[in-house]
Amino acid sequence: MSVKKHENAGSGCSGACCLKVADLSVSLGEQTILEHVSFHLHCGEITALIGPNGAGKSTLFRTILGQLPYAGTIDFQQAGGRRTRPLIGYVPQSPSFDRGDPVSVLDLFVSAIDAYLKQNGKYAKNESKITFQDVADCLVLVTNCFSTQTSYENQTKKSINNRFIQEAMTEFFRSRLQVYFLENKQEADRIAEQVLINKRSRETAERARITVKKKLSGNLDIANRVQKFVDCRSRDASRRELYIVEGDSAMGSVKLSRDAEFQGIMPIRGKILNCLKADYARIFKSEIITDLLRVMGCGVEVRDKHVKDLTAFDLGSLRWNKIVICTDADYDGFQIRTLVLTMLYRLVPTLIREGYVYIAETPLFEITCKDKTWFAYNETEKADILKKLEGKKISVARSKGLGENEPEMMWLTTMNPETRRLIKVMPEDAEKTAFYFDLLLGDNLAGRKEYIAENGSQYLEMADIS
Repeated sequence: MSVKKHENAGSGCSGACCLKVADLSVSLGEQTILEHVSFHLHCGEITALIGPNGAGKSTLFRTILGQLPYAGTIDFQQAGGRRTRPLIGYVPQSPSFDRGDPVSVLDLFVSAIDAYLKQNGKYAKNESKITFQDVADCLVLVTNCFSTQTSYENQTKKSINNRFIQEAMTEFFRSRLQVYFLENKQEADRIAEQVLINKRSRETAERARITVKKKLSGNLDIANRVQKFVDCRSRDASRRELYIVEGDSAMGSVKLSRDAEFQGIMPIRGKILNCLKADYARIFKSEIITDLLRVMGCGVEVRDKHVKDLTAFDLGSLRWNKIVICTDADYDGFQIRTLVLTMLYRLVPTLIREGYVYIAETPLFEITCKDKTWFAYNETEKADILKKLEGKKISVARSKGLGENEPEMMWLTTMNPETRRLIKVMPEDAEKTAFYFDLLLGDNLAGRKEYIAENGSQYLEMADIS
C-alpha cells in the first residue's frame, strides 16, 4: 500500500503539518503489511482512507496510535511549531476492539506489565502469564474525574459505565505506563517482581486447592479409608456420634467402652497444628487435619480469595449428629482440646454455630466407699462428696488418663448418653477460646506480657517453679 498526498499546508495550521508520515513500512512476522507509505495531514482537513479488506487500513491506524513496531517516521506538529503527540481518538469498524488490543484499563495494566515481564526475561521457562488478579493484589488507583456526563454502576461509584471514559483512560494509561516503565527502571522492576510474587502465590494456592479437594472428596471405603478411624454401624446421621480422642491408648479404651452401633472414633496423633497462626497451605499439609475433615464429610469454609472454591461446604453432607472432643483432664489434654476446637472454629465454624460440637467432661477423682463409687469432675464436687461421706472409710484416687480407664468406667462417665456429661460449644465459647489461645500462644507479645502481669498471680500455685 502506498499513499501520496499534496505538500500544501491547510489554512488552519499556519504552514505546519499536523501529521507527517514518511516511508512507513510495517511487517508482522515474515509478512509485509505496509510498504513505503507517505502522506501529510493538515489541520482543518477531513481525510478518508478507502481500500479493500486486508489492504492494511487498521494496521495503519494502529501504527499511528503506537501499537505496532514500524520502519520510517511518524511526526506530529501543532500550530506554532510545537512537536508533540496529540490525543488521538480511534473508533474501530466493529463495536469491539481489534483483536489483541486491551479493551479496558484492567486489561491495559495486565498487558503493559506482561509485556515488561517478557521483555526483561522475568518469566520462568513455560510459565503462564499474569492475570489482573495478580496486579490488583498490589494496586491502589485514585482518580479525580470532573465530568457532567459520567454515569456510575451503583451508588458506591465503584465502576463507571461510560464507554468513552473507559477508552480515554485506557489510552491514557497505555502511553503513561510505557513511558513510566522506561523512565523508572528500578520502580518498574519492583512492580514486576511483586506482581510475579502475587501470581506464583496464587498458583501455589491453586495447586494446594486441587490437592486438598482430592483429599477431601470421595467416600470413606476400603480404597479411600482414613488410618485408624473406627466407624460405627448406623448410617443414620441423626444418631451418629464422632469421638475425637487423644492418641492410640485413649482410642483403645473408648473403643472397648463405646456403643458400636452409633459411636465412631477418630484418634489424633499428638498436638495438632495451631490453625490460628498457620496459612491454609500449611494447614492442609497436615494429614491429621485433612483426615479429620474427610471423616466429618461436610467440607471446609475457607476465607481466602485465592482458594474460594476449595470445596463447597455442605452441612447436609455432615456424617454425624455430634462431634465430641474427648481428651484427658490434664494440661496436655486441655491444650489438645483447645487446638482441636480452634481448628474447627477456623475451618468449619458453622458446625459450632449450629450446635454440633461438644466437649466430653471426664472425671478428675474417683471416690470409693465400700462397694459404691462416686466420680468428681472438679475440686468443688470432690469436697461435696467427701462432706457427705464424712466419718466413713473412703478412698480417693486421682482419675488416670483415658487410656488407663476401665471400659465400664468409660461407658458410665464419658460414653453413655444417659449418664455422661457433654458441654455444647457455643459460638461465643469458641470465639473466647480462640482469643485467649491467640493471646497466649500467638504473636501478640505485648498483649501476652500485659495479661501475665495482670492475671499471673492466680496461677502461681499451679506453676512448677521448684
